[in-house]
Parts: sequence; C-alpha cells; structure tokens
Amino acid sequence: MSKQGALLRLWLEVSKHLIASLGHAQSLGNTLQRRTMGCFAKEPLGPFEGVEEVSHSRRFLQPNQTSMRPYIPKTTFAFCHSLLSSRFRPSAACPTAPLLPVQALLTTAGLSPHRPELSLVSLNSLLRILSRGASSPAHPLLALRLLLLMLSPSSPLPSPDHLSFPFALSAAAAAPVAPSPGPQLHALLVKNALFPSDHYVTTALLQLHAPRPDDARRVFDELPRREAIHYDLVIGAYARAGMTAEGLALFRAMFLDGVDPDAVVLTTAIAACAQSGALECGEWTHRYVETNAPGLLADAFVGSALVSMYAKCGCLQEAVRVFEGMPERNEYVWGTMVGAFAVHGMAREAVACLERMAGEDGVRPDGVAVLGALSACAHAGKVEDGLILLRDMRRRYGVAPGHEHYSCTVDMLCRVGRLEEAVELIGVMPMTPLASVWGSLLAGCRMYGNVELAEVAANELEKLGAGADQGVHVQLSNIYLDANRKDDARRVRKLIGSRGLKKVPAYCAVEVDGELSSFVADDQAHPQRFEIWDVLGLLAEQMGPSPEEEGTTLVTLL
Repeated sequence: MSKQGALLRLWLEVSKHLIASLGHAQSLGNTLQRRTMGCFAKEPLGPFEGVEEVSHSRRFLQPNQTSMRPYIPKTTFAFCHSLLSSRFRPSAACPTAPLLPVQALLTTAGLSPHRPELSLVSLNSLLRILSRGASSPAHPLLALRLLLLMLSPSSPLPSPDHLSFPFALSAAAAAPVAPSPGPQLHALLVKNALFPSDHYVTTALLQLHAPRPDDARRVFDELPRREAIHYDLVIGAYARAGMTAEGLALFRAMFLDGVDPDAVVLTTAIAACAQSGALECGEWTHRYVETNAPGLLADAFVGSALVSMYAKCGCLQEAVRVFEGMPERNEYVWGTMVGAFAVHGMAREAVACLERMAGEDGVRPDGVAVLGALSACAHAGKVEDGLILLRDMRRRYGVAPGHEHYSCTVDMLCRVGRLEEAVELIGVMPMTPLASVWGSLLAGCRMYGNVELAEVAANELEKLGAGADQGVHVQLSNIYLDANRKDDARRVRKLIGSRGLKKVPAYCAVEVDGELSSFVADDQAHPQRFEIWDVLGLLAEQMGPSPEEEGTTLVTLL
C-alpha cells in the first residue's frame, strides 16, 4: 500500500473513533479522572479498541525542542484552518445537515501526503475548531478524544506540542461531562513542565479556572512571570463572581509588581469600579490613563468603560466630558452614553443621542442604543415617547424590535399603572414572552394592587421555570397581604418553605474613604448600624414629617 493510502486509512480510523466517541461522553470523564500527574493506566479507552492510555514514556514536543516540525508560515496555517473550518459550516443547500469532523479529517488526509509538515498543524487546527463547541456540544468531547489519541504511545499520530493544549483546555471547559477533565489536564501539564513555563498554556489554564476565582488566583500566584493578560483574566474572574474588592486589590498590586496595564486590563478594572461603586479607584485609573497613556482615551472600550463608571457612580457631567472628548465614537460608545442618560432618567437627552449619532459621527443606532433610550423613557415616565419610539424604531433606525425592547416597554407601562395596556402589548409580541416580561408585570401588580393579573404573571413565570426564585413567591405573597387575602399569603409562604427556595437579597454599595460598604434592606448586621440610625434620626428631624406621617415615629420605621 502506498504511503498516501496508508495515511488516508489512518485518518479514516481516527474519524471512526472520534465519531464513535459521541456515545461515550461519560467514559471520557472517567478515563481522564483515572490519570494522575501525567501517568495513564494501561487499559483500553472505552470505544478505542487496542489503544492504550498514555504512559509517562510519551513526552510532548516542547517549544524549544529541535524535534519539532519545521516552522509553518502563518499563511499556510491560515489556509489549513480555513479549509478545516469550512467543513464545519452548514452548506447553503442543506443548512441543517450534521457537521461531522470526518469531513475535516478527510480534507487533512488529502493535504498531508503532499505536505507532511502540516500533520501537527492540521491536528491543532482541528482541536481548535472542536474545542469551541459552537456547532455541537459533542465537539469538545471529540477534541479530548483526539488529544488522547495523540498522547497514546501506540498511536502513529504526532505528539501534541505546546500549542495543542490551550485548545484541549478550552475543550475541557466546554465539555458537558462531570467530573470535569480540567484538573487532570492541569496535572498533566505540571508533570510535563508546560506549566508555568509556556505563556499560551498558562493563559488557557487561567481561562479554565476563571469560573472559580480562588482556583484562578492559585494558578496566578504560581506564575514566575506575570503579564497583563494574566492580571486581566483574574480581575475579570473576581468581578464576575461579585468579588470586586479582591479584583481591584489585584489591580493595585499590578502596579507594585511593575506590570504596565494595557487597554484590556484597564477596561476590566474600570468596569469593576463601576460594578462596586468604587469612584475613587475609577478616578485614579482615569488620571493614570491621562498621564501615562493618553492615547488609550481614544480606545472605544476604555472610553466607554469610563463613561459607564462615572454615570453609575452618579457623576454624569464627568461621563459627558469623557464622551465629548473622545476623537472617534462608534455605535458602542454612543450606546454607552445613551445608557448613561437612561440611568439618570434623562429621556430627552437619551433620545436626542439617537439623532446625534448619524449627524455627528455618521453612526446608525443599533438595538442596544435604542434599548437605552427606551429605558430612559421608562425611568423618566415618558410613556408616550417610549411607545412612539417602539413603534417607529424600524422605520427611523432600521432596527427591528427584539424581545428586550418589548420587555422594557412593558416595564415602562407597568411603572405608571397602565397594566391592561401592558397585557395587550404582551399579547401582540411577535415572539414568546420570557421571564423578564412577566416579572415586570408582576412588579407592576404589586405596585398597583392588581391581584388577578399578578396570579396570571406568577403562573406564567412558573411555566418558564422562574418559580424556583423565591422572589416571585414573595412578591405574590405581599400582593395577597396588601389585598387582605391572608389565607392565600400563608399558602404561598408555606410553599416557599416546602420547596426550600432562597432569594439572594438585593444590596447597595457606597465607597467611603476608599473602602466599600454594602447595605441590605432592614440591615440588622451592619457593624455601624447604630450610627446610621442616629444620622437617619437627625435627617428626619431636619426634614420634618409629612402631614400623613404625623403619627409615625422613627422608631416604628426602623
């Protein structure tokens, strides 16, 4: 048999095993779990007949090894990657056809006999495509099965190199298996000295552990040399987990470590300041950019983050100053400014931005900008302006109303007590209303005491699975109490207890002398609650009670 025929047969065998592994998702997790510190048990891999797991004798190709394949030009890699990617997209003739990796493998089989140095590049490209899991949730599993074949000492496939494992780590993060194979891959990389020496592997590991910021921080602390992207990933992980104080502390430590932040890190840090209300830290970051990297103020993401941060911290004039000072403003920047006006309930200015976009910068409003203007109308009570905007947005701006636009309009109607009109709008929505729509209606029913519509909204939320949130039942119970239907309120409260439902309390935060303090309603645990109550008493004495509150004392309010 010719060399080309043998290679084609090999690729056909690989594709057969990969497709067969679709039915063995659980066995993959169990297989990887049996591996410890880079050593594999000597046993078959589920559907892989006669293929042994990798032992310590199989080594990876290190970045500085002379046994690596020759350097592959970027154009060659791009051609190979685009060719493989095209095999994963549905064709125009059959857009719903299954996207099988065998097509990409056959393509590679046709290339490899003529360009043997492309074998490893082709496999890495295939790992990259499969790891994303965009076409099918099974693709990350296929990527991991392919990696196991590359690791096997009995496999004729080339060994993985330092570029293979970032894709494998992405596949581990996306693979729908439990337990996750990520920790085992982490141990394998440590055993074979790819962590923490390789930049790409380190970055991929931080991304893998990002959903668990404490684990990501442990990986980060082991790095002998830290770069801006490493700080960005950990700060972002903290922020997404609601641990903004820890994220901003790491941002400050970045300067002590002598690492200069780039635009990405600055955007993440400023967003964390906005999330936590840390105005002082946000202002310091702004001054740093003005002094050390003024060119970044023209960056759309840095500028938008500053506008959003100032607006959320109550400094709208400063947000406008940053916005007006940007030399170039795209639809993303304009959308952020519209959202800033919306936060402050300035409907006229928000709607005016939609008209200014085209005249000043030649930018057409997108769905996000229109949504911000609708939100501003809702906060300001400009219902008629909001209804006109929803009706004319397709004609005026070329933006088709989406679910989020209808949801915002329903909320706007409910805020002013036009509940029947809100129900009518829900009935004519061109898409199925989701939980945000019914939640707005339920909140409006609580505000205006409409028990019948509240029951309808609660039932719809139950159908959508939102009934697992205690907040829905608490709202309904309060509505029953306001209507003096105590038996129904008691029944709903019992339902909450029997289901073990829990509601995370909403909180507000304020920065005082560089430190963040958070508060919840009826806070009995705040360490300064007595001082807070004393100040409230002084404020109440100065303001004086309103006529309808003559008989109410501060003690009863607290």
